[in-house]
Amino acid sequence: MSLTKIRKIGLALAFSPRMEAIMAEAMRLVHLYNSLLVLVHVGDKSKEAEEKVAQLIANYNLDKERIKILWKKGDPAESILKACHEEGVDLLIAGALKKENLMQHYLGSIARKILRKANCSVLMLTNPVLDPKPFSNIVLNAEDSAYVHEALGMACNIARHDEASWVHVVREVKFYGLSMAAVDDCTEEEYNEVRNGLLKTEIESVEQLLHKVPHEGVKINIKLLSGKSGFELSKFAQRKQADLLVVGASPRRFFLFDRVFTHDLEYIFQDLPCNLLIVKPTNRKEASNG
Repeated sequence: MSLTKIRKIGLALAFSPRMEAIMAEAMRLVHLYNSLLVLVHVGDKSKEAEEKVAQLIANYNLDKERIKILWKKGDPAESILKACHEEGVDLLIAGALKKENLMQHYLGSIARKILRKANCSVLMLTNPVLDPKPFSNIVLNAEDSAYVHEALGMACNIARHDEASWVHVVREVKFYGLSMAAVDDCTEEEYNEVRNGLLKTEIESVEQLLHKVPHEGVKINIKLLSGKSGFELSKFAQRKQADLLVVGASPRRFFLFDRVFTHDLEYIFQDLPCNLLIVKPTNRKEASNG
């Protein structure tokens, strides 16, 4: 999925203390990629609410033709998802929750439901600010998945547009072969040979991914990690002071999707290290028929 295809950006709008900051972050991306904006608010359409939204929009120089406001009722997650599906939204933006009295952010039940069922990419913001800055330090999870190419392409495109310092392409090293070598009671030299071979294979896998994705002018750092992938990925993002973590969505839906995320990314969801982007290409034909 190319950033040139982010034709519509959706924003889940809630009247919270962070509303203006989240709007500012969304508007930065709208202007940067010349996108249309779809505001989705789940709640009563009162005169006071309309005035709040009108004032919020008035703070930005955006043509009326490029913005659409949707007022929905019902289950928040389902209403937001339905609106995004019907409008053909390519990227949905929402805010992560902050744990009370702690400098930690996590995904609540609504956010999790959105991530499980969304038919588009989703950006969860941890620390939105009124004066948004470009993404500078991006971490990309390069594990084998249906959308790893799209996720890598998205990360590199964002890095190019925002002139990011680095894109860290992270891949887990699976040392199964190393364990077998140890069981076979091999020499230290043979053991190191097997280990180096596994590392070389994983690096070559990442390089093959990069060959398929335009990344001219983007500084790439390939990093191999071992251990629990979600845990190590989160800790690496923290060490690098990343401001964006990019992950390809799972193609599996409903409970199968839950199983995948429980194994790999549950730690990240419980304590987000930074802004989180789950990449999933929009099926425009499906959206138009929905």
